[in-house]
Amino acid sequence: MRVHFHPGYVVELPAGHAFPMRKFALLRDILVAEGLVRVGDVVAPEEAPWELLGLAHSDDYLSKLRHGTLSRDEERRLGLPWSEALVRRSRLATSGTLLAAEEALRSGISANLAGGTHHACRGHGEGYCVINDVVVAVRELVRRRAAERALVIDLDVHHGNGNAELLAADPGAFTFSMHGERNYPLRKPPSDLDVGLPDGTGDDEYLAALERHLPGCFDRSRPQIAFYLAGVDVVEGDRFGRLAMSRQGLAARDRRVLEECRSRGVPVVLLLSGGYAATPEETADLHATAHRQAAALGMR
Repeated sequence: MRVHFHPGYVVELPAGHAFPMRKFALLRDILVAEGLVRVGDVVAPEEAPWELLGLAHSDDYLSKLRHGTLSRDEERRLGLPWSEALVRRSRLATSGTLLAAEEALRSGISANLAGGTHHACRGHGEGYCVINDVVVAVRELVRRRAAERALVIDLDVHHGNGNAELLAADPGAFTFSMHGERNYPLRKPPSDLDVGLPDGTGDDEYLAALERHLPGCFDRSRPQIAFYLAGVDVVEGDRFGRLAMSRQGLAARDRRVLEECRSRGVPVVLLLSGGYAATPEETADLHATAHRQAAALGMR
């Protein structure tokens, strides 16, 4: 499988910051060490042009990012301190998602070892999400007529509010978010399909809910491409998760999504989204689950 990664995905954060920034490079190392990805199949993206980012975001917000003029409240809402490196990182990751989408359309599956920043809205970033890479990619594919119908499968524990808000008026986009009902964000604009789960949901309940709703998303959207936001913050013990899935349940979840994509012949893009396990190493290892399941299914 061709994956997309750049050393610039990792930037310095203040000591003790909650975001596990090192997970991106650690995931790359795990995939190569386990033979899931060949070194030659790791592709480094270039920074997405500012004009491309305008497919998702307002000129005012992009200007603030470009010139470092976010207010203190805007930076606090973002959850990350502004820096030129952070902006570059976000542009690189957005380009990585678009490249992964293009590769998936050619080969059936590809991945960005970042991305899935589903809280970024038109005029602001929030929840550690600076640029909404999925919205940029979906709209650019439509603009090029490369794929006119896209399914966003968002299984991060947090509702995909940015995706829901930005893609609500896009006729070719279908957003599915299965998340912790009482978790962040407080305001949850409607996705095309929202499934809220109670705190403490474990494997059996989670997988049963996924089985009830996933096939219908494909039936309703008839996608030409799927973006899978495979957040691992659903696993028990996650700092911000509140659910109680096991590693085995996570693997079953990822396998089920990939099986559905494969059985319907829908190209799929693997994206990370959130994960806040005890250490960045553990978080990266959880993120590798989707890649291991893809390999086990022969999707490489």
